[in-house]
Amino acid sequence: MDVIIVGGGKVGAYLANLLLSSGERVKVIEECQENIPALQRELPMEAILQGNGADPLVLEAAGIRQANVVAAVTGADETNMVVAGLAHSEFGVPRVIARVNDPKNSWMFTPKMGVDVALNQADLLAHLIVEEMSVGEMMTLLKLRKGKYSLVEEKVHTLSEVAGKAIRDIDLPVESVIAAVIRKGELLIPRGNLVLQPDDDVLAVVHSSEITKLATILGSAELT
Repeated sequence: MDVIIVGGGKVGAYLANLLLSSGERVKVIEECQENIPALQRELPMEAILQGNGADPLVLEAAGIRQANVVAAVTGADETNMVVAGLAHSEFGVPRVIARVNDPKNSWMFTPKMGVDVALNQADLLAHLIVEEMSVGEMMTLLKLRKGKYSLVEEKVHTLSEVAGKAIRDIDLPVESVIAAVIRKGELLIPRGNLVLQPDDDVLAVVHSSEITKLATILGSAELT
């Protein structure tokens, strides 16, 4: 996969390293000459291009016509919007991702403006904090489908209503499914006849609107 990252700051450099380690072909465009030495210490020379990522000629030099993904992650929302618009409308890039620095600007980062996925850091962090405050001991391991679903882990409490019940007899939230059960370090397949025991670690995929309900079922009703 060919990926162009516009913005060679900490976010861009870290993203580039992750992608390169996964075997992807990456080009990072950074406008500020002063930032190039730091990038060169972290990335291969061939992965770095100095220039204005909002300039179509620079994007072409980076290989945008062959790019599968463009990620605009500079610290300026205006730049990220221009890059997204060019990538989508001018060059027809299949997937365009843009970083939102100021939450007040998030309304602009839409598919109509060329942004397939908008990453609003402040909003994501705020929602994670609220989620952690509301679901007790439940741990979110992975966000799926832009945060619509989550892979979560929750320990079955001693006083939980599900302790001692077979999975088939548990009234789980409609938009949730148990993916695995870990008992004393052993991974168990969650078939219907598996009886949950206190201290079992349950891995489940659940819709964001059902997380609190699932946490209540697996935890102690007396603690909610």
